[in-house]
Amino acid sequence: MTEPLRLGIAGLGTVGAGVVKIVRQKAALIAARGGRPITISAVCARNRAKDRGVSLDGYAWEDDPVALAQRDDVDVFVELVGGSDGPAKAATEAALRAGKDVVTANKALLAHHGQALAEAAEAGGAVLRFEAAVAGGIPVVKALTEGLAGNEITRVMGVMNGTCNYILTRMESAGLTYDQAFAEADGLGYLEADPNLDVGGIDAGHKLSLLASIAFGTQVAFDAVELEGIGRVSIEDIRQAADMGYKVKLLGVCRMTGRGLEQRMSPCLVPATSPLGQLDGGTNMVVIEGDQVGQIVLRGPGAGEGPTASAVMGDVIDIARGTRISTFGQPAATLDKATPAQTATPAPYYLRLMLLDKPGALAKVAAVLGEAGVSINRMRQRSHDQNTAPVLIVTHKTTRAALDTALAAMVGTQVVEGEPVALRIEQV
Repeated sequence: MTEPLRLGIAGLGTVGAGVVKIVRQKAALIAARGGRPITISAVCARNRAKDRGVSLDGYAWEDDPVALAQRDDVDVFVELVGGSDGPAKAATEAALRAGKDVVTANKALLAHHGQALAEAAEAGGAVLRFEAAVAGGIPVVKALTEGLAGNEITRVMGVMNGTCNYILTRMESAGLTYDQAFAEADGLGYLEADPNLDVGGIDAGHKLSLLASIAFGTQVAFDAVELEGIGRVSIEDIRQAADMGYKVKLLGVCRMTGRGLEQRMSPCLVPATSPLGQLDGGTNMVVIEGDQVGQIVLRGPGAGEGPTASAVMGDVIDIARGTRISTFGQPAATLDKATPAQTATPAPYYLRLMLLDKPGALAKVAAVLGEAGVSINRMRQRSHDQNTAPVLIVTHKTTRAALDTALAAMVGTQVVEGEPVALRIEQV
């Protein structure tokens, strides 16, 4: 086929401008690889006058992304607006109703509406692709839907938010407090407009829910992801982890069990010598385990103009080639509605708690843990002020349910100040 594949791009921020640059600067390369020319018919953004570092000459302009999605001269609607609802959702739905293929980098949209959008795409004979929505330039969606399609996936885990990894890395390498590292990341422009999307684990949780859907053939269930951010991780936790041979990472893990689908995004300790432990800065890493292939490790930039635009264009070129794949790797109607399950696989845990300076305080904590069936591996008490003393505990393998029972009971002892920090020690 020699007719060009015509794009309509909604959103001309960092990623949108990057896509325009690739189309303009790599025209011959992408035409050769896609088997046909790839052109841009029209674009849409909030500000026409903004300098985006690339020429928009020759492209029609639409103020409304829905109008862009419905244009007759657009074959593929590229949604780079962002947001789980509003214009991004309305325009994507309009494109799919018109039978147009859609490429998006919008993990929030798919995490909240992925099943309905996948069904709409299939009903209209369109495809909905989203490589750029997960882990930036890492081709993890393609790996799961294509390269590993012959595997029963047993576990997917990874570091999927570069901002959090940057903050934790700087705390460890420069001895910064959480607040100092947060401010540094903010100054570099790494944080979302709502920082809690990053440090609260929400952004990474969106991505994990999408990978879980592909890996286990289930409907996207972001609401079932156990979420815990990095805001309570202290420099003391970072140092203690290092002393024990671990690094602290915001780690996403999903697996299917006999009880249901486990999905959690939380700070964990991982061996410092493991691939995840050696991951520094804003880089992402996804580890996939399959029954036939064993363990696959994918590492690369998780955000930025070039990497994310690269992922968008990978999807666009697949469409140009005529590759038609169901959104989540199999027809949407066949995706199961998974039963959510809390993580029950036993693991050791690291605990940090502040004990009031009272006689028998340590004995009360040990008794509460023992009554819940949580065994102490090692315990250390740090220097203390006049009223409180930090106590660090590493447990033997236990379940999160047993640990939560113990932590809840500690409130009644009246010797623990504040909420204890509990970090799972994950073997990877």
